[in-house]
Amino acid sequence: VSMNHTTIVEFVLLGLANSRHLEITLFLFLGIAYFLILLGNISVITITLTNNSLQTPMYYFLRNFALLEITFTSTFLPSTLHSLLTERKTISLPGCFLQMLLFYCLGTCTLFHMAVMSLDRYVAICHPLHYTAIMSSRLCLQLILSCWALSFLSMFPPTIMTVQLPFCGPNVMNHFYCDASLLLQLSCTDTGFVEELMFITLIIILPGTLIVTAVSYGCIIVTILHIPSSAGRRKAFSTCSAHLIVVTVFYSTCIYRYIRPEQRGGQDSDKILSLFFSVLTQTLNPYIYSLRNRQVKQALKERIMKFS
Repeated sequence: VSMNHTTIVEFVLLGLANSRHLEITLFLFLGIAYFLILLGNISVITITLTNNSLQTPMYYFLRNFALLEITFTSTFLPSTLHSLLTERKTISLPGCFLQMLLFYCLGTCTLFHMAVMSLDRYVAICHPLHYTAIMSSRLCLQLILSCWALSFLSMFPPTIMTVQLPFCGPNVMNHFYCDASLLLQLSCTDTGFVEELMFITLIIILPGTLIVTAVSYGCIIVTILHIPSSAGRRKAFSTCSAHLIVVTVFYSTCIYRYIRPEQRGGQDSDKILSLFFSVLTQTLNPYIYSLRNRQVKQALKERIMKFS
């Protein structure tokens, strides 16, 4: 950042509440949510790493997804909790810019990971005889690396361009983390090009990954309908419907928040939408995708029995 053009040294995040009582309530709620996110995802990583029967492509993707969720929520939840507890609303310029960069890059990586996991389930359910041959360890590694690389390559340019803008004041954002759309409003120069670049990037990534995920689950549902056993169909639909609920909540809130026609943020409704896709779905994901799985539950039970 060119400090010669910057007259402010920190931003003020108004946060989630304007009363002390509500801040304490939100601190407890978000603290429990963050604890469940860490507990669930660390359990998934530990179980899938230490159990020999879980060394398959599906659990490889779930393990990486769990690591991504821990990293993503840790970019903003600890600072949000600290703000709610201490009433400190400010964040330094470097801290704000770093948080924004990691939030967008890791959030985009989550979209790619969800699309890859849906493709993995499509191959496993719709082409079970070829699953091992298709989902080789080399391909799995390539898919994971591609998710990370595409996320940073796509989001790095617009976020870095936002960081390099001059900020002359005001410095107040009605949010609980450093949001790019709000930062652009605070810049004292023309931001039209950066806004267009950010919008084009998101309008390609969000609907693109959604189409891959939706088509994969659509094919999975068609295959499930051909299962002769009614018990088998109910079990498969139970798992699939849980996945679809999480995917629907995540994508619907993300799309409405970031690629609606009017991009200017700053409303209280934007903070609620952000809580849905950044906290609620992240809390549910390890329990929906992994810990409901029969093999994972069995491995977890064995691990608990061993320690006790």
